[in-house]
Amino acid sequence: MPPEQPEIWSVSQLTRRVKSLLETQISYVWVSGEISNWRVSPAGHAYFTLKDENSQVDAVIFRGKLMQLKFGPETGLEVIVRGMVTVYEKRGNYQIICEEMQPKGMGALQLAFEKLKRKLDAEGLFEPAHKKPLPLLPRRIGIVTSPTGAAIQDMLNVINRRFANVHILLYPARVQGDEAAEEIVEGIRVLEQMGVDVMIVGRGGGSLEDLWPFNEEIVVRAVYEVSTPIISAVGHEIDFALTDFAADMRAPTPSAAAELVVREQESLQRNIAQLRMRLGKAMSRRLDQVRSRLTLARSSYVFRRPEELLRQRRQQTDELRMRIESVLREQIRGTRTRVEHAARGLALLSPANQIKRAQEKLAELRRRIAQAGASALERMRGRLRPVLAQLDALSPLAILARGYALAWRLPDRELVRSADQLAPDDTVLLRFGSGGAAARIIEIKDNEHG
Repeated sequence: MPPEQPEIWSVSQLTRRVKSLLETQISYVWVSGEISNWRVSPAGHAYFTLKDENSQVDAVIFRGKLMQLKFGPETGLEVIVRGMVTVYEKRGNYQIICEEMQPKGMGALQLAFEKLKRKLDAEGLFEPAHKKPLPLLPRRIGIVTSPTGAAIQDMLNVINRRFANVHILLYPARVQGDEAAEEIVEGIRVLEQMGVDVMIVGRGGGSLEDLWPFNEEIVVRAVYEVSTPIISAVGHEIDFALTDFAADMRAPTPSAAAELVVREQESLQRNIAQLRMRLGKAMSRRLDQVRSRLTLARSSYVFRRPEELLRQRRQQTDELRMRIESVLREQIRGTRTRVEHAARGLALLSPANQIKRAQEKLAELRRRIAQAGASALERMRGRLRPVLAQLDALSPLAILARGYALAWRLPDRELVRSADQLAPDDTVLLRFGSGGAAARIIEIKDNEHG
C-alpha cells in the first residue's frame, strides 16, 4: 500500500487551532505582574506587557473597560488582571484581553484617591491662600446633599435651633453612584448663581465607594472655582474626601457644618450685650479723659492771658522779618557784584571781538600762504625746465619729427625692425612725427639696393 500522506496545515490554520485551544482550555485567568511599555492608542485602547522576573506576556484592555477603572495604570505599576488568554492571529503571539484590573497591594479607589490628590495639590487647588472666610451672619444658606438622607435633617435641626429665621436653599442631588458627581457639580453652580452667602456640600458616613463622588475631579474643581465660601461635610470625623482639601473649611460631620455656618442666636445676643457694656465703659473713660484735659487747659497760662501769648508771637514775627530782610539784602548785594564781574568778563570774551580778531588772523594767513605758494611754484618751474628739455631731446616724437617713421605689421601690430619681417602685399601702419598712414608692401629690397 502507498504511504499515507501527512495532513499539511497552513500557518493561518495552525494559528486558529492554537487560538481555539487557548480560549477553550484556559479561557479566563487571573494574572499578577508588572506593567511595562504602557501605551494608549488614538482609539482609546491600551496595549502593554505584563511581566515578572522570568517571563512576559502581551496584554490589551479596550477603551470601554479602561474607562471603568478607578485608577490610572502606568508603566512600573504592579497589578492583578483578569482576562481571556487568546492569540492575535496577525502576528501569531498569544496575549491576554483584560476585562478587570486592580492595583496589587493598595485598593484601586485608594490609589486613585492618592494619585488625584497629588495632581490637584501640585496645581494649587489646596493652597490655604485660596480659602475664603465664612460670613458672620449668613442670610441665605445653600445645601447640596440628598433630600432623603439623615444628613439634611441633622443640618436643618441644628440651624433651626441656633437661628430659626435664616433662609435655606436645598439643591437635591444624589450623593452616591455613577451620576452623583454631575448632580453635585450642577447643584454647586446653581446655588452660586442664586447668590447664597455660604454653601454646605456633603453627606453622611459610608464606605470609600459610597463617598467616592466627593473625590471626583469635576466636583473638586467646582468647589475650588466658585466665589461663594463652601464647607465640605462628607462622612464622619475619620473620613476624608478631596473636597475637604479644596473647600474653604472642612467640617467633620454635616451637623458640625451647620454649627459652623450659623452661630447660636443667644450667644450672639450675649456677645452684643457684652460689647455694648464694654463700649459704654470705654466712652465713660474717654469722657473723663477729655474733662481732665479741659480743666487743665482752663487753668493754663495761655487761657488766663491770651493777649500776652499774641504779643510774644508778634514780637517773634517782627524779629524774623528783620532777619529775613537783612539776609535778602546781603544776597542781593552779592548777586549784583557777581553780575558785574560776569558782565566785564563777557565784554572781554565778546563773540564779535573774537570773530574780528580771527578774521584778521585769517587774512594774514591767506597772504602768507599765497606768497609761499607763488615762491614754491616758481622754484618747481625752474627745476622742471631742464628736465623737460631732456625729455624733448629723448622723445621718439622728436626723432620722428626729423624725418623718421615707425612701421607696424598688421594685423598683429608687430613693430618692424628689419625688412626680413615683411613680404609683398603685407599691410603696415606707419607713424610719422605728425600723424600716420597705412601702406601696402609692393617690393622688398636689401641694404645694397637701398
